[in-house]
Amino acid sequence: MACTCSHEPAPQKPNSKFRTALWIALVINLAMFFVELIGGAYAHSSALWADALDFFGDTVNYAVSLAVLGASLYWRATVALLKGLTMALFGFVVIAKTIYAYIQGIPPEAITMGAIGILALLANVVAAVILYAFRDGDSNMQSVWLCSRNDAIGNIAVILAAVGVFGTGSLLPDIFVAVIMASLGLTGGYQVVQKALQERRDTQAF
Repeated sequence: MACTCSHEPAPQKPNSKFRTALWIALVINLAMFFVELIGGAYAHSSALWADALDFFGDTVNYAVSLAVLGASLYWRATVALLKGLTMALFGFVVIAKTIYAYIQGIPPEAITMGAIGILALLANVVAAVILYAFRDGDSNMQSVWLCSRNDAIGNIAVILAAVGVFGTGSLLPDIFVAVIMASLGLTGGYQVVQKALQERRDTQAF
């Protein structure tokens, strides 16, 4: 008689509340991607462009997370691993954009930058509050929470940078914010990658 038991933990039952939270976060991030893409181009702000790229990356992350709900821990961890690497890659992209902006030397338009920063902060606070309950879940859930948390922190920095640009007429506050956002991407990506690798090892140990 064939053995039907499995040595890998059973796939997690899809969490309907988590699924709903992901859909809300996905819609918010997709809308803000277009807002910051257009606003960043108008204001010549590298920080807004970087944040728009982050919104787009988060939209993709939420879509992927929705796709793997109910999959085995190994596959959820594998997807989280890819998302963690994407978060880290975002950090390097922002660094490259920061260097380019510094070479160009064009200060951003502070009023537009600040207004969009406030709108983005409100959007991300809503998403972060919705996803807060799932921050201690598996690596897939953790990566989703970290994305929203990092975005909210980044938006506060964008607002402060707008104030700095308005007061000094310099592009340096915008550059400084871009560096902060790059650091968030790198550290957040590292955390997700480490947890995802551990979960993959745990499933293979069974």
